[in-house]
Amino acid sequence: MTSGTGPLFANPDPDVARAVFREKARSLTDKTMTVKEAVSRFVKDGDYLGSGGFGTNRIATAALHEILRQKKRDLAFAGHTATHDFQILAAGNMDGEKLLARVDAAYIVGLEARGLSPHARRVMQSGTLEVAEWSNYALAVRLRAAAAGVSFMPCRNMMGTDTFRYSAAKEITCPFTGKKHIALPALSPDVSVIHVHESDCYGNCRIKGITVADYELARASKRLIITAERIISNDDIRNVPHLTVIPSFCVDAVCHVPCGSYPGNMPGEYFSDEAHLREWLQAEKDETTLKAFLKKYIYDIPDFESYLQLCGGTEKMQKLRDLELKV
Repeated sequence: MTSGTGPLFANPDPDVARAVFREKARSLTDKTMTVKEAVSRFVKDGDYLGSGGFGTNRIATAALHEILRQKKRDLAFAGHTATHDFQILAAGNMDGEKLLARVDAAYIVGLEARGLSPHARRVMQSGTLEVAEWSNYALAVRLRAAAAGVSFMPCRNMMGTDTFRYSAAKEITCPFTGKKHIALPALSPDVSVIHVHESDCYGNCRIKGITVADYELARASKRLIITAERIISNDDIRNVPHLTVIPSFCVDAVCHVPCGSYPGNMPGEYFSDEAHLREWLQAEKDETTLKAFLKKYIYDIPDFESYLQLCGGTEKMQKLRDLELKV
């Protein structure tokens, strides 16, 4: 095959993305706001959504809950090692509601060693979503292409596999060697959500530990919502500038959300709440039980702080901090 048969959900033309980036403000303006306001302003029905972090590690749970709570619709999603984040979004596909409409799938449905999400599996097997397949590396390369301002990047990943067959990649010939490569189209999400350790009010962000593909995701995304464990001063940012992973000019909203990756792990801050993740998986086995679970933990409460309180509040988070920092 010289071309995959999968659909292409995002326009790879770099000039389309550049037209958006050109209009973004470069000045240092205070971008702090609530998660509710950020999602209302920057996540639109039909958008292509990107999610930072990796698996259940350093995900923007608070923003994902709010997307569900505000009943956003017909989103496309980059399933780049998406576990609990995909599980949250898939919960918006019930009773004829359709939060997710299109998925670029690399790693979804599974919550790693915890098992498969029953509801995410139901959604993916329903036949109601458009799906294209990619490897994790391929999605990372697509983001890198968008961040670099080019329409595609070549690689040798996926060649000769069914993943290539069901992707939207194309086979090309290297003009220098004559060898076969795969052209991976640039991916520039309309909006992305990334959780970080620290940010100033302008959106200069620090991430401790591995960044996975968030360096590229931040630079590829047309709009970017940051949730942060802590808001620090711009003087702190300037005093150690090399620690800034995401610069302010990429960012549209900064939301102060302590414990904002819960029930996932935040490296160096708190461990994942394995009991609550098991509760999610158990509730998903039956849609009636899942609806009651979502009503309690998302729809009937106003914000993420209320969710934390329902899950054990300060006492629970201290236990998870002790687990994370235990030597």
